[in-house]
Amino acid sequence: MKSAVETLNPTRVRLTVEVPFEELKDSLDAAYKKINQQVTVKGFRKGKIPARVIDQRFGRGAVLEEAVNDALPKFYTEAVNEAEVNPLGQPEVDITELKDGELLAFTAEVDVRPAIEIPDFSGIEVEVDAVEVTDEDIEKSVEQLRERFASTNPVERAAAEGDVVTIDLEAKVDGEVLPDGVASGVSYTIGSGELLDGIDEAVTGLEAGGEATFTSQLKGGSAEGKDAEVTVKVLTVAARELPELDDEFAQLASEFDTLDELKADSRKRLENMKQFDQATQAQERVLEKLLELAEIPVPEKLLEDEVNTRKHNLEHHQLGQMGLSLEKYLEFQGKTVEEFEAETKDQAVKGIKTQFILDELVNKEKLNVEQEELTEHLMRRAASSGMSPDQFAQAVVQGGQVPMLVGEVARGKALALVVEAAKVVDTNGVEVDLSDEDEEQAAETVEAVTGDAEVSEDK
Repeated sequence: MKSAVETLNPTRVRLTVEVPFEELKDSLDAAYKKINQQVTVKGFRKGKIPARVIDQRFGRGAVLEEAVNDALPKFYTEAVNEAEVNPLGQPEVDITELKDGELLAFTAEVDVRPAIEIPDFSGIEVEVDAVEVTDEDIEKSVEQLRERFASTNPVERAAAEGDVVTIDLEAKVDGEVLPDGVASGVSYTIGSGELLDGIDEAVTGLEAGGEATFTSQLKGGSAEGKDAEVTVKVLTVAARELPELDDEFAQLASEFDTLDELKADSRKRLENMKQFDQATQAQERVLEKLLELAEIPVPEKLLEDEVNTRKHNLEHHQLGQMGLSLEKYLEFQGKTVEEFEAETKDQAVKGIKTQFILDELVNKEKLNVEQEELTEHLMRRAASSGMSPDQFAQAVVQGGQVPMLVGEVARGKALALVVEAAKVVDTNGVEVDLSDEDEEQAAETVEAVTGDAEVSEDK
């Protein structure tokens, strides 16, 4: 076999391959054997039909077609290895010559990973938010905890904001009660915004037994999007009472004995959260700087596939689970279809470039993934997917996705390497030390950029 490679552009090559006919012998034998099992000829036992009879009855062309289809993947792979290219996706193959007994010639055009020169990233500088926990932050955190331990007590007065009311609802459109427009005994906190628009104004000021009617656009159900006349009847009114902020509350709501200890723990937790957010922000901004420094061409077909994958995952998985259509989602987001398309394409470009440059850095720095690192990553991915580690591991192995997980961990290590070399300062001008940065956190940052799709190599 002879092969040659021609570079069409930085992300696409054409392989030209010539195969002497004798190298097709194994595939020709396999083709005759396969046809033998599929056809019957009077006078011959099944599977024992001579090749010359198959040629006469069914045509030599059918045999050649079967043999070539069988042989092409092997010769294509040999040509790829000989040319030392990294193909992306499936090739477009064109048989240019097929001379029975003499020669098979074909071309294969395929997208390839572009050659990328890793820029000097030691001079990258980024600014991130300072880690500052104020007394107001502490008070807000403790107040949220206090809200969780609130109690409700029935009152004989008009309902006010913050009260919990029990209500009956009836919705009509064009004077007709909707089949799914009646609800009884619904518990609702006034001001929470969790039900229909206009309900807060309708029930505020009503006592138990009081009724009101208001108009609201329905957000779901059989008449979604239509204006409905809604009648609400208040059955009970209860006031929410918050526990006193004292040591007794601290003992009730936590493992601490005093309120001061509870507040100190809240400060520590908030500092840890802000430090995590700060590190993620640093990773994201360093990555953006790295992409700006590098020249990274993106294959058109790969980009098209990535855009389609992202749109499919959003529409059929994320939105599907929430019962939302893409049109309704865009309406909530205040985006046009054109804006959504442009945004998705930009995200896909960034995701592909991120994979390319971090993979190149992994190879250049010879970054290896240890079993312990892979296990830790698998445990986190399992937790985020809602599956047990064993279930997730089994799904990964069965889906052939172990290399994908290894790639995610390796890219996280590569990004951590770049962040460690960069200069990171906060908004107060203080340099932030990220030398002990969590590589697993960096892997999460990379995942958020690259999405679910994986730039895969096919040979």
